[in-house]
Amino acid sequence: MAFFLILSLCSVLVIGTGECGGGSEEGFERECKPGLFPHCPSISPSAQHWTHPGQSQLFADLSREELTAVMSFLTQQLGPGLVDAAQARPSDNCVFSVELQLPPKAAALAHLDRGSPPPAREALAIVFFGRQPQPNVTELVVGPLPHPSYMRDVTVERHGGPLPYHRRPVLIREYLDIDQMIFDRELPQAAGLLHHCCFYKHQGRNLVMVTTAPRGVQSGDRATWFGLYYNISGAGFYLHPVGLELLVDHKALDPARWTIQKVFFQGRYYKSLAQLEDEFEAGLVNVVLIPDNGTGASWSLKSQVPPGPAPPLQFHPQGPRFSVQGSRVASSLWTFSFGLGAFTGPRIFDIRFQGERVAYEVSVQEALTIYGGNSPSALRSRYTDGGFGLGHFSSPLTHGVDCPYLATYVDWHFLLESQAPKTIRDAFCVFEQNQGLPLRRHHSDIHSHYFGGLTETVLVVRSVSTMLNYDYVWDMVFHPSGAIEVKFHATGYISSTFLFGAARNYGNQVGEHTLGTAHTHSAHFKVDLDGRLESWVWAEDMVFVPMPVPWSPEHQIQRLQVTRKLLETEEQAAFPLGSASPRYLYLASNQSNKWGHPRGYCIQTLSFAGEPLPQNSSMERAFSWGRYQLAVTQQKEEEPSSTSIYNVNDPWTPTVDFTDFINNETVAGQL
Repeated sequence: MAFFLILSLCSVLVIGTGECGGGSEEGFERECKPGLFPHCPSISPSAQHWTHPGQSQLFADLSREELTAVMSFLTQQLGPGLVDAAQARPSDNCVFSVELQLPPKAAALAHLDRGSPPPAREALAIVFFGRQPQPNVTELVVGPLPHPSYMRDVTVERHGGPLPYHRRPVLIREYLDIDQMIFDRELPQAAGLLHHCCFYKHQGRNLVMVTTAPRGVQSGDRATWFGLYYNISGAGFYLHPVGLELLVDHKALDPARWTIQKVFFQGRYYKSLAQLEDEFEAGLVNVVLIPDNGTGASWSLKSQVPPGPAPPLQFHPQGPRFSVQGSRVASSLWTFSFGLGAFTGPRIFDIRFQGERVAYEVSVQEALTIYGGNSPSALRSRYTDGGFGLGHFSSPLTHGVDCPYLATYVDWHFLLESQAPKTIRDAFCVFEQNQGLPLRRHHSDIHSHYFGGLTETVLVVRSVSTMLNYDYVWDMVFHPSGAIEVKFHATGYISSTFLFGAARNYGNQVGEHTLGTAHTHSAHFKVDLDGRLESWVWAEDMVFVPMPVPWSPEHQIQRLQVTRKLLETEEQAAFPLGSASPRYLYLASNQSNKWGHPRGYCIQTLSFAGEPLPQNSSMERAFSWGRYQLAVTQQKEEEPSSTSIYNVNDPWTPTVDFTDFINNETVAGQL
């Protein structure tokens, strides 16, 4: 059974219920005697009972050797017409990406739990076929690894039909060609105005362009608004718009046929840059001079004050209490495999607490940002970052800033837009962290005097995706109570546009001529619980019920009692964002604890996601998952993700519409 959650810069907590669930962390109890300190037992890290199941390769991301082997096989099979994606034009054939093809869940569980042979290790390759009469995007499964001998076209199987070519992600080569077109062919047509407003020098490149999405106004379009900004080195050019935005039609397979469809400059639209220049020369353009002064410290992320005393640091008195082998993490309480989807980002598999699997998969699905504004680049921007690559744009983690110095750091290998694999150093970190609050504690001086308490130390897996100006920090947190928490933080720089007209209706002024645009952030997560036991979905809440006082019937009291409702269908277990939802959503198994209560997991969401995009929007179905705070669905191999990388470039005819997953099927007693 899978459920999906939408979060906004917050977290979800999955809490085990049933047996004690307190784990085996070292607690502390004592009588109340002043001046006594806790005794630290002398247990070396090597004495800890960590186990690394031998199936760590099942969910491990592809190694450099495997990526190389897949690329060599594809090159042989697809013929000499294959071009390196780093140099490919739209009319070429190229391999866009290669990553792990996740094994079928049933086969994986048969191997993990019953000792069946492991499923074939395979790769998923996305190939752009531009050099043919009907260009398209094709998805190929390649295997078995590490020595591939077959490839299978799964495009129709996965998507119900061929993938139109206009939905393909934009290659870096395509961006470079657009950049060359703008700076070498187009901007010189308005050189006089740009000299006047923006210190422009031909090929001086004091300006940079920033992309937007989606690309057009209807299905089949491939036309993008690009905003121009001062190229401020080391201080965030995102805060320095000059007020010029260009709509580039780049659908043609030949870059020489790309055109500027519309020009926007400081509040007005023009047919072309030539028209803008003519009107400027005629004195018809009211130009705001934009100073190029963004090198001041106020635009930098560096500290504005001298460094003071060193901050507190974490340390391991007896060495780390966890170990990392490849993609597998083990501690005295938890074991799991971790990885990165090239597009979907961080994911965790085969999660076990004290040896018992509690979740098959916990993974990020998508991150969405919706903007408002009165310039074209802002007013229509809807970024689904999975289409750009939440894993692909992971950042190297800085020791002591992004993660504690003593964290364990792990590299990630990937193959996108290249014929050879690349490596992001320190793409993950794994560490333990004291939460600063006791997990539980009690101090008694009534009748007897004692204290009992347990520190809350959690195990964290972290990665960071840098999506142009934003940095998304992803945390998977494992608590000693058996709870699993996923967190989503946003940092980095805001996006901005030129300030004009009624701009303050769409954000706040952050500079003399700069508007920080209003926007929302949302993330979508998938949680696939256990998979071995039948499960039921219960909504639990509390209500006050009036009743006569038993010993004084002439008086009434409001008695608090628990309500429980079994949710039997996907519709009943889908909770629209902003609507009333149960205080507790409880996924119960068919096993009971010693008191007769079903064992299971309670889902708690902490989120302040804003209003979803109205359903009458022509683009809303591309991120219809945003309608729901939480939705429980049957797990199906043909519904692996709530979104698609192709939705960002064609939201009008989305490749995946999450609402199709919710079709009144039963969720009662499902595996």
